[in-house]
Amino acid sequence: MTTTLYLNGRVFQAPASDSSADAPTASAFVVRDGAFAFIGSEASARAIAAEPDATVDLGGQLVLPGITDAHTHLVMMGEALGQVGLTDARDLAGIQRLLAEARAADPDARVLRGRGWLFDSIPGGAPTAAMIDEVVADIPVYLDANDYHSCWVNSAALRELGITRETPDPSGGRIERDADGEPNGMLYETAAVEYAWVQRDLAMTDTDRDEAVERVLAAYSEAGVTGVVDMALNEVALDALQRAAERRGGELPLRVAAHWLVANTDDDAANLEQVERAEALAASYASPWLRVVGIKLILDGTIDACTAAMSLPYADGSNADAIWPADRLFPVVAAADAAGLQIAMHAIGDAASTMALDALEAAFEANGDIARRHRIEHLEYAAPGTAERMAALGVTASMQPVHADPAILGNWIAQLDDSRVERGFAWHEYEEAETRLAFSTDAPTAPYGPLANLYVAATRESALDPSFPAAQVMGRTVPIERAIVHATRDAAASVGDASWRGEIREGFAADFVVVDTDVLSEPVASLLTARTVLTVVGGRVTFEAEAHA
Repeated sequence: MTTTLYLNGRVFQAPASDSSADAPTASAFVVRDGAFAFIGSEASARAIAAEPDATVDLGGQLVLPGITDAHTHLVMMGEALGQVGLTDARDLAGIQRLLAEARAADPDARVLRGRGWLFDSIPGGAPTAAMIDEVVADIPVYLDANDYHSCWVNSAALRELGITRETPDPSGGRIERDADGEPNGMLYETAAVEYAWVQRDLAMTDTDRDEAVERVLAAYSEAGVTGVVDMALNEVALDALQRAAERRGGELPLRVAAHWLVANTDDDAANLEQVERAEALAASYASPWLRVVGIKLILDGTIDACTAAMSLPYADGSNADAIWPADRLFPVVAAADAAGLQIAMHAIGDAASTMALDALEAAFEANGDIARRHRIEHLEYAAPGTAERMAALGVTASMQPVHADPAILGNWIAQLDDSRVERGFAWHEYEEAETRLAFSTDAPTAPYGPLANLYVAATRESALDPSFPAAQVMGRTVPIERAIVHATRDAAASVGDASWRGEIREGFAADFVVVDTDVLSEPVASLLTARTVLTVVGGRVTFEAEAHA
């Protein structure tokens, strides 16, 4: 039995139930065999620890529950960390310069991959292959948009993919074409998935994926993340995560709860086969370190690309159909609900989130009173009353404050350009309705750092570029104490873990993070400069800053 005594800290404990109550704090705690054995005063902790195997002086620093990123793409994030970042390039010339520099830095490369570009950085929001060809034409170039729902490619990539004027648009997606009907370099929604992403998966080796996984595990540990909810898992990503666990004797440096991506094939039988595969995986992968807990359904696209399904048109008069029509969606939701799988549905537009709730209500009626914990992801613009409807159904609101960062919000606002903007990213509505609210980053569509995410939630100001004014039209902020709860206790509870992790509480798994700044008492801007000095998962140190070691 291993015992560690931690002293001289400021330990944040979530309020027992009322989110508006003050959070209790303590100065010491005891970890025994991977769990919190005591939290309270130093004198009591010393008495309970008796003769500890180790004693750690926290130096007065803040101790938070381990953060769970409640919606991320783990392997994709690892891949993104090795690609050309384009978010900070705010015009076409900047993007072209970064691509040219990357090509010059690796003249032997056979492909160039980038990520994070913004639509309003491109003239007219209309990227073309010719724009990339001007600087890199000799090898294929694949550039994922910041929302990861579109992929911008050059002419060499179009040739590699075999996309011609005769190539049909896939269901739920679009191959953009010029006035003569020729593909022009933009792949939207399922066109990006079925062409660019499939090509990426085929081109990558297991070694490539293993390197990506190690990159992201190290990055998350350094950021103080002790658990993630992975979305859109597939066979190759699952295998890579399993290999990472095997390299560590069956454990990982963070806890992974994953959702199997179920894509609409326009064939009910094939769709239901995917649900059956997820059910089988859920039975096989059920450890505290790597679990398959449910399925992920992408119901629509994004507002930035005008592909989110809205009840009213965009500012330009266009609108988008849902990727999953209701007659295909309802059978899948009913089957997954009956199988006890958690259903996570990407729904950014109000028409999509309304359809998601309609599907869940139909499944509840068909399957009766069974245990369930479903989720809706993003909810960037939802119809009035959605929060109350979700609360009544027990559906979690999974939201990403960092997507409302004013530095990247201009195009989002322009695409709506009406009163809907005032209710965008309305996480306060879910609080008021007492809907469970889980915060996450959706990395790599946004930076994975949890403290910057909390800063946006607490201020509506930019963590990317402080020169941008706060998005005051977008609703109320969330006090930092409650934002922390949404990123810890509520995020863990969003996958059914409320009884054993997500809080610093006796008997719970000893997942916690120590930061070098007391962000609870310092100005909220301290979230942008605070750094993790220690990350512990199940009592094991997964990251320790050099100065703290």
